[in-house]
Amino acid sequence: MKADQFDSWLTVDARGLYCRPGDFHIDPHAATPRAVITHAHSDHARPGHEHVLATPETLALMAARLGSAASAGTQSLVYGEAISIGDVRLRLVPAGHVLGSAQVVIEWKGRRAVISGDYKRAADPTTAPYEVVPCDLFVTEATFALPVFSHGDAKGEVSKLLKSLRQFPDRAHVVGVYGLGKCQRLIAMLREAGFAEPIYLHGALASCCEVYERCGVSLGTLKAATSAPREEMRGAIVLAPPTAILDRWSRRLPDALTAFASGWMRVRARARQRSVELPLVISDHADWGELTRTIEETGAEEIWVTHGREDALLYHIQSTGRRGRSLALIGREDEDQ
Repeated sequence: MKADQFDSWLTVDARGLYCRPGDFHIDPHAATPRAVITHAHSDHARPGHEHVLATPETLALMAARLGSAASAGTQSLVYGEAISIGDVRLRLVPAGHVLGSAQVVIEWKGRRAVISGDYKRAADPTTAPYEVVPCDLFVTEATFALPVFSHGDAKGEVSKLLKSLRQFPDRAHVVGVYGLGKCQRLIAMLREAGFAEPIYLHGALASCCEVYERCGVSLGTLKAATSAPREEMRGAIVLAPPTAILDRWSRRLPDALTAFASGWMRVRARARQRSVELPLVISDHADWGELTRTIEETGAEEIWVTHGREDALLYHIQSTGRRGRSLALIGREDEDQ
C-alpha cells in the first residue's frame, strides 16, 4: 500500500469507511469488530459493534441511547490524546457538532487524513468548538452543501422565539428539536439570553439532557411536559421531537404555537409542509460558507465527501484545483439537522 494513494489504505467496504493498516471502521453502518465513532447520533453510532473507541461523552451518550456502547469493550479517548493502532497514529479533535463529537485524525507513513464526521463552525455553549487540522486528505460531510444555505446567527433565532413568547404570552410555544444536540443547545442559548423560567420537555428528550448535565453542561430547571398541569404551560417553552409537535401529544398544550429549530427552516416550503408557525434557522451542521472555508483552511489536496448534497461541493472542490470524490455512504442524515 502506498500512503500517497489514499484509497489504497482508506476504503469503503460493506460496513462503511475502513482503515486497512489500523483494521478499524469509522462510523460503520453495520456491526463490526472495531469501530471508531465520531459522535452519538444514530446515523453514525449504531448498535452491535464489538469494540468502540470514542470520546468519553460520546460513549456516555451511546450507553444512554443504545443501552451499551459495545458488546465486548470500549476505549475512551479525550481530545488531543494520541494512540497507536499498529503503525497508525490516531487522535480525536473537536468537531463542534454536539457534545463529544470528534474528527478522527489518522497518520500513516507520513500522510495525514482527517475524517470530519458531522461538524459546524458556529458557537455552541454545549460543546467544544471546531478545530481545524491541516491534512493531506479531508473527508467531509455535505448536509447543507448548497450556496442557498447560510445559517446566520443562531442568537437572532433565539431572540425571535423570546419575542414571540412576549407577543403571545397565553400560548405554549412547542419547539421541534432533535433529541441529541439541538435540544440541549437551544436550552443553553435560551439561558444565555436570560430566560430563567422552567423549560418543559417531551419524555423522549430527557435522557440526553441528563447526560449533558452529568458532563458539566448546566441546563437550568427542566420539567416533564407530560405530567405538568395544562395551565402551568401557558406561556411556556415546550421542547419535543419534530414528530410530536403536531400529533396528539401536543393537543394537550394550551393554544400551542408550533416552532421548529433546524437548518432546513431556511427553505420556506419545508416550514409550510410541517405547518410550522415559527421557523427557527438553527443548525448543528456547517453551511455552504463554512464547508468551503474549512476545506480551504485544511490545505488538503484531496477531498472526499461522505454524504449530503455532494454535486455542488464536488464542483467547487474541483474548481479550486483539488481532487474530489463522493463516497456515497449508506444511512446518513437520520436525525440531526
